[in-house]
Amino acid sequence: MAFIELTRVVKNYEKGSEVVHVLQDLNLSLHEGDFLALMGPSGSGKSTLLNLIGGIDQPTAGSVLVDGANLGNMSGSQLAKWRSETIGFVFQFYNLLPFLTAERNVELPLLLTNLGGSQRKENALTALRTVSLEDRAKHKPGELSGGQQQRVAIARAIVADPKILVCDEPTGDLDRQSAQEILALLETLNERFGKTVIMVTHDPLAAEHAKTVLHLDKGVLVESGQAEVSA
Repeated sequence: MAFIELTRVVKNYEKGSEVVHVLQDLNLSLHEGDFLALMGPSGSGKSTLLNLIGGIDQPTAGSVLVDGANLGNMSGSQLAKWRSETIGFVFQFYNLLPFLTAERNVELPLLLTNLGGSQRKENALTALRTVSLEDRAKHKPGELSGGQQQRVAIARAIVADPKILVCDEPTGDLDRQSAQEILALLETLNERFGKTVIMVTHDPLAAEHAKTVLHLDKGVLVESGQAEVSA
């Protein structure tokens, strides 16, 4: 059974009296432990597809099954709980709170759990250690390089031990060396820690780090790597 399965997914948005068709009758099947790169021109539906898999948005039609959960059947509160337990989000812009240290930024998702303060701190430091930034735990974002800030953001994404990392242009704001370090880290999280990674990117060099590369064009999957795809 597929770990992530999208069946005949349609996603439309209303813009005034106009209906914008973003995804059209899309089918996608991925296995646990895959590292998928989603490519395509701006406006092709990549981030929309990412948001559907991550439970941020729901399809207009069709089904989205992730690890046995039917996301289209969940209420807002159920989706929020599911996301907190299953998905780690990494964005192009790091979304770190500038007045908090790296440790406190990483700890934020754990405030929604029942963990005590000492356990939250221990988990945050473990996540920072995983991304090789434990020695920057007390530094604020303004005291870190772009690559280090993105590693803090990745530590925040993995601190609750999610099964899936959803990454939207994670290297888009970085220089080439920092980008390569982030991509190597994502590979490690995929291969050593078994995280399923789904990454939107415009960069062919970034896509080379993935196990599977899929292309979207005008809401349709037009080319496939190793995943089972149809549109």
